[in-house]
Amino acid sequence: MVKVASVLVSIVSLIDRIPEPAKPIKRSRGRPQIYDDKLFLKALVIMIIRRLASAYALYQVLEQPNQEMQVLRGLLSVAGKYPSRRRFERRLAKLPTSLPAQIACLGDYLLNLLKPWAQCGRAAAIDSTLLAAKGGVWHKKDREAGLVPHSSIDIEAHWSKSGWHGWVYGWKLHLVVTVAAVWIPLAARLSPANMADNEPAPEMIHDLPPEAHYVLGDLHYHADNVHAACDEEERILITPQYGSYPHTDEAKEVRRIFHLLRHRAIENFNEQFKAIFKLHHKVPTKGLIKTQCFALGAILLYQLVLLYRFEQGLSLRLGLKPFFDAL
Repeated sequence: MVKVASVLVSIVSLIDRIPEPAKPIKRSRGRPQIYDDKLFLKALVIMIIRRLASAYALYQVLEQPNQEMQVLRGLLSVAGKYPSRRRFERRLAKLPTSLPAQIACLGDYLLNLLKPWAQCGRAAAIDSTLLAAKGGVWHKKDREAGLVPHSSIDIEAHWSKSGWHGWVYGWKLHLVVTVAAVWIPLAARLSPANMADNEPAPEMIHDLPPEAHYVLGDLHYHADNVHAACDEEERILITPQYGSYPHTDEAKEVRRIFHLLRHRAIENFNEQFKAIFKLHHKVPTKGLIKTQCFALGAILLYQLVLLYRFEQGLSLRLGLKPFFDAL
């Protein structure tokens, strides 16, 4: 019988083939790294797919005596050895600093491979979505008093108000995706929920590939720093305008069309992403670093699944959630 690699193994194996962002020419001080960053990206992808909360849980799963785990142990090994649990913990904690660049690099690669803008305008939509923190909430009066009433509260999270969901205690996932028939994440950041949308926007705009000519945002991105970032990168920022409604300027109908395009792309992507990774309730992690690993790692995994399904000739829009559920 011919043995076929599982879908999980195939997706994890893709990490060896994806391009990496440019690394600094000058090597950092200290002992040279034995294990490449991609090894820990593989570990993170496995942990997200199997909903494993710690390096210890990953170790326990990898030790299971079946063929799939044997192959995965090989993918996480160098010269027959894979990292210790403590090394996994240390290196996974460093991933949030490199994940945004890796997401941007893979997004650019997918853009050139899938060519979503071949028959439409080269626009990208920027937005944020709130993710509720694990555990209880830290009320303002308790925070100001320095009192943590319950150990389940994630004290690194914060409050923000959503037009759809009201007040949410948790995190904010900042995203840029393609406005096209296929939604490709091009840039991502995760912050406490109280960070303004326009704060990380300039870095994310800098991450975008040169082909992204238009950046479509809501009113929160109608800010001087976002306009300056788009001007520097020679992109056109299109957002609603301040002032009482209805607007009477000549450009209002054009802005309305672009706003609808933005809404159909990134609002639908946000809902799909939350449904796939079961984030309509609360994140499964506690603390900024672990939540950045999970949320940004989930964006990277979404990109990997797009690459896998493209190579398998599968739809890049339909059937994604049951595909993830079956992993």
